[in-house]
Amino acid sequence: MLRSDFAPETDRNAMAQLASGGGVVVELPGDADWRAVGEQIRSAVQVDIRFASFKDGRGFTLATQLRTRLHYQGRLRATGDLIPDQARYLKRVGFDAITPDRSDLAADWAKAEQRFSVVYQPASDAIATITELRNREGDDLERLNARYRQSDALEILRDAIETTWRGRIALLSSFGTEAAVSLHLISRIDPATPVFFLDTGRHFAQTEQYLRTLTERLNLTNLRVLKPDAAEAREEDGDGYLWQRDADACCALRKVRPLARALDGFDALVTGRKRFHGGARTELPVVERVADGLRVNPLANWSAEQIQAYFQTHDLPRHPLADMGYSSIGCWTCTAPAYGGGGLRAGRWPGQDKTECGIHAPAQGAAVRPERK
Repeated sequence: MLRSDFAPETDRNAMAQLASGGGVVVELPGDADWRAVGEQIRSAVQVDIRFASFKDGRGFTLATQLRTRLHYQGRLRATGDLIPDQARYLKRVGFDAITPDRSDLAADWAKAEQRFSVVYQPASDAIATITELRNREGDDLERLNARYRQSDALEILRDAIETTWRGRIALLSSFGTEAAVSLHLISRIDPATPVFFLDTGRHFAQTEQYLRTLTERLNLTNLRVLKPDAAEAREEDGDGYLWQRDADACCALRKVRPLARALDGFDALVTGRKRFHGGARTELPVVERVADGLRVNPLANWSAEQIQAYFQTHDLPRHPLADMGYSSIGCWTCTAPAYGGGGLRAGRWPGQDKTECGIHAPAQGAAVRPERK
């Protein structure tokens, strides 16, 4: 099996020259001393490095030395006893192609090459490391927050949906007491914007009713209902009482992991969170990085009064439980009316220190200070 998709341009040039009968191919054992082969490879169109065993890493070192010390620019091919798990590393040290001895693992090689989307250490391929990407992204987030500082929520959403993350952004909605505002704003821009709803299997019947009401009223055409994996649910919550034993584990099963799976192909997610909710949301920026990607919070600056005014201005229907003392609504197992003060989210996970489900867990070292109006 010949794989030649590591560096197509290099391969095409070298293969064309070899096919025409020109060029020199040099084969080196993986334990060769790079200092002794300079003259040998100087005019080579292709250098093959043969691995006697996949357990012997000297071929990786040799490839690195040819690229960085001898500045070899020709085609570099790995041959011999190699396994698919090494695909990404072969590419990183400078190989353009690979011809392993085993020819029955083509699918495994193809998967292995795409297994990781980021790198943590610099190498011969000069791919930006995750640290470099985060630093760049941090600058981008600062610029976005500065730009959105003077924008209203509709302007922020329009830019996010139509320009900045066009085709790669969705709205996450709980269809709770304030959800109609974000959903109405989305409907004014593009009602076909994907809307994610985490169906935990533990929602109030009134929430499911409200979902149908708003979806029809606002003509939302791309609702995506996300459910926990059935096999995981059977294994982790066979008796249905995981929420009593470990609320965090229940949220991970029914919210965090289903959302993470759905985010494949999306770069940003719109939320309806606001600073006046209190707790960890007090310092909420308009755009932030969290553990699984970017969040856009166009209502971060809004007050409770602005929310109520928007409902009245646009004659939006209320959640059926809003008049029963429920100010923030999640699963029926972990939500109670917020009587007696304590803030808008006081009824969530009553009697516990828990205040968030975990779907917006912050990324380490990626905090961005909010831009206030």
